Amino acid sequence: MKNAALYLISAVVWGSTWLAIRYQLGMVDPLMSITYRFFLAGALLMVYCKLKGLNLTYSIREHLFIALGAFFLFGVNYWLVYVAELHLTSGLVAIVFTTIIFFNILFGAFILKSAIRWPVLLGGIIGMGGVGLIFLDDIRNFDLSNKSALALVWTLIAVVLSSLGNIVSARNQRAGLPVLQSNAYGMCYGSLMMLVIALAMGTPISFDFSWPYIGSLLYLAIFGSIIAFGSYLTLLGKIGADKAGYIGFITPLIALVLSTLFEGYHWPTQAIGGVALVLVGNLLALWGKKKTISS
Repeated sequence: MKNAALYLISAVVWGSTWLAIRYQLGMVDPLMSITYRFFLAGALLMVYCKLKGLNLTYSIREHLFIALGAFFLFGVNYWLVYVAELHLTSGLVAIVFTTIIFFNILFGAFILKSAIRWPVLLGGIIGMGGVGLIFLDDIRNFDLSNKSALALVWTLIAVVLSSLGNIVSARNQRAGLPVLQSNAYGMCYGSLMMLVIALAMGTPISFDFSWPYIGSLLYLAIFGSIIAFGSYLTLLGKIGADKAGYIGFITPLIALVLSTLFEGYHWPTQAIGGVALVLVGNLLALWGKKKTISS
């Protein structure tokens, strides 16, 4: 039940962040918005750890591994998605991001020496087909122009980085690094990395003091970063990076449900079949028999 709660929290919160991100786009460059988001999340987590008296003292080697995970999870991958969505629909980006489960399986096998679980692999294939059906209209309308092709490359790089971040987090948890403190330091490191990139690129440092921007920033920092990442990475340490990666199939469904409620989104006919496939794949991946393929 605890794993199910962690899974549900991660999926629902990340599914809702698509709406919040809309209020982040405008006068503030995405690089700076991501910097603000993870700095605020990291600072709040650090304060919480201090108040709780949690250990915040780690070796240089441990800090390097925390920073490595931060590079993959808390910044650059988000920036690439922002850049990609300038030329691709969010549906196509969501489809590409479903491949994270396959990268998690691949990197888990080669880096962590984890066994390849065939129900997860088969469930991932079925789930990816379901998400493809849901966003079939986006696929049909895709124009392979130079910018769109490059945006696909950026999205795929973002997926690979996110998957590597999953693997580093799994490795850090195996080494005894707690999720809460690792995220506190990691989000601070991630925001610093993004600030350095922004300064190197000459990105203007600006801020939007409107209530929609500040409100969405707080939501993304507290719920989208602290709560969702804390739940997801804890779940990852419990059930493995391959199974946890299946959340990537559920979040687009949550996003579409919310879009239906708040933005008047109309579901295409084939989407019903797509949802059924995602649910079947989800059941197979998370609750199938633990038969493995030796790696």
